[in-house]
Amino acid sequence: MRPLETREIVVASHNEGKVAEINDLIGPFGFHAKSAKELNLAEPEETGTTFEENAGIKALAAARATGLPALSDDSGLCVDALDGAPGVYTADWAEKPEGGRDFAMAMRKVEEKLVEAGATMREKRGARFVSVLCLAWPDGHAEFFRGEVEGTLVWPPRGSQGFGYDPVFMPDGHDRTFGEMPATEKHGWEAGRGDLGLSHRARAFALFARHKLGAE
Repeated sequence: MRPLETREIVVASHNEGKVAEINDLIGPFGFHAKSAKELNLAEPEETGTTFEENAGIKALAAARATGLPALSDDSGLCVDALDGAPGVYTADWAEKPEGGRDFAMAMRKVEEKLVEAGATMREKRGARFVSVLCLAWPDGHAEFFRGEVEGTLVWPPRGSQGFGYDPVFMPDGHDRTFGEMPATEKHGWEAGRGDLGLSHRARAFALFARHKLGAE
């Protein structure tokens, strides 16, 4: 793996919730980061069929546009009873015809499809959040870090913390959804603590930090 010799990077995302979470995670390591939205970068078309492909598309586009290393995240909700959907199309399920995203609508769509599939009992409502971080350089070099967290989908949504599908996702071993957890609990990872954290993004970041920053 290539050493990361700068703390000035681009967070290759226009999603404010995602950018805030990434900044929460990288801030303690002294990073100075600006988002693709702050830099008025165009959003590349995400044509990949895997989280790795889409993360790479975003990070490489931002790195080449700015001349700086870029860190991207592609993440999504994979529901067992829906054959892994929405998966890489997680954000697309929130798209409104008039533009913008409505995650309350997206959560209802997931619930409706679960009911159609007969997945009303807890044991049939398993799901996982997946996050793939890509760190890319302007010359095209890219490295990937994947984190996953298993859980169960609840209904109705609970909590107003976090973003996206957090209010319907209850991680295994907990009795609250991500939407009911403060960011510090959801991330659940600190250098020196020796675990991978709780959320999918925190687990991906923990791997990134250990390989690129020497964190333990």
